[in-house]
Amino acid sequence: MSVHENEAHGMPYRLLSCCMDQFVYRDSVLFGEGVNLATVADAVGTPCYVYSRATLEDHADKLAGAFGGLNPLICFAVKCCPNVHVLRALVGRGLGMDVVSGGELYRARLAGAPGDRIVFAGVGKSDQELREALGAWTPTAEQIAQARAMGVGPEALVEPIGCFNIESEQEYEVLAGVARAAGKTCRAAIRVNPKVKAGGHAHITTATEESKFGVMPEQALAMFKRFGGESTVRLTGLHMHIGSSILDPGPYVEAVKRLLELADAAMAAGARLSTLDIGGGFGADYSTGDAAPAAEFASALTPLLEPYVKRGIRVVLEPGRTIAANAGVLLTRVLYTKVNGRKKFVVVDAGMNTLIRPSLYEAFHFAWPVSVAPQHEPVRRTASPELPGLEVCDLVGPVCESGDFLARDRMLPPLVRGDLVAVYAAGAYGMAMASRYNSRNLPAEVMVSGDTFEVIRRGERDEDQLAHEVASR
Repeated sequence: MSVHENEAHGMPYRLLSCCMDQFVYRDSVLFGEGVNLATVADAVGTPCYVYSRATLEDHADKLAGAFGGLNPLICFAVKCCPNVHVLRALVGRGLGMDVVSGGELYRARLAGAPGDRIVFAGVGKSDQELREALGAWTPTAEQIAQARAMGVGPEALVEPIGCFNIESEQEYEVLAGVARAAGKTCRAAIRVNPKVKAGGHAHITTATEESKFGVMPEQALAMFKRFGGESTVRLTGLHMHIGSSILDPGPYVEAVKRLLELADAAMAAGARLSTLDIGGGFGADYSTGDAAPAAEFASALTPLLEPYVKRGIRVVLEPGRTIAANAGVLLTRVLYTKVNGRKKFVVVDAGMNTLIRPSLYEAFHFAWPVSVAPQHEPVRRTASPELPGLEVCDLVGPVCESGDFLARDRMLPPLVRGDLVAVYAAGAYGMAMASRYNSRNLPAEVMVSGDTFEVIRRGERDEDQLAHEVASR
């Protein structure tokens, strides 16, 4: 563990040297940048999500710098952390947006993302979503008002996107029909399934023959031959996305090599490619030192892609969790402790409705009290810290399901009712996957920046949940 200087405030703080964020302990209390996280919990209540703007921006900058030799278009995967204020911060660092629904497209536009820096993926785009992405729709007065409130002109809501990532031959035909009816043209890339197994769990592996995503290479070649001369939807690219939580470059290297073999074959057959979209999926440090840094991925992939960039082909990246995961924590408060037989349970006010990844993917999230004794300041984020006085317990939520847990058989400092706990690496697929199960309210989201914080989404109230039902009478 090393001591660093907080440049904004001239304050020394302890920094986990291997971790990629600015959530650090000062005098045994957890801070997000210059903000004591206990003050955030007191102000907005728990559970709540807290994001570090400096961490988001730092991760975006490091990724851009690592791949700088390719001058790529970096499109943040909106699905992992869709709060419009988070997106706005990343647009401010020059990022585009990768969207998979009309709702995400709307958020990207309100965040100020230029249309030509938005790519639209997803295996099931509706006709209305296609029209919205083409700019062939009319925003409502409420949508225009929301855009203006975010400093975005209404014309931005109907700006056509840069590229559609097409997942099937039938999708191409539907898109072409919608575009012709609207008098629009657009560019598209074919999503290819390179048959490479990668990702941290079967549910986030997307490039095997059993996956619903993309088409096989031979199908892609057939699509170029059949539709390559069409002018309404111009096939100008290839796209892949092999999975998520990829911790080393090996699977990526294999997949990119296969993508480039297909690109060569397509261009030899007459395809005019201008884009190679290699997707996202770079991992994050759920445990200290889990994921290879961006520079390691870049050093492995840049030599493969550089010859194509020199030929005028643009590379697109679609990172999500590698930027957002470690930029967020979930704050939750202890409600009760209990012992059943030999098992100790710590019941907190956040559960699978707030962070479903442990229940859904058996995912590990480091969890630790916000205020600790000096001997319990964590040196590494791991399931079994080598610190004195820890005890084994299950950290569970209030949801009426046996599968509702945040951590099982976890070594933690002693916890009592009222203690505040931080669940780390929750900035990606945390709030994005939260639900109202058991009619529990969605939590607040907060952004810390230097020594200040801002509520970027207020916590729900019971009446918020009922508003649409009551209004239907």
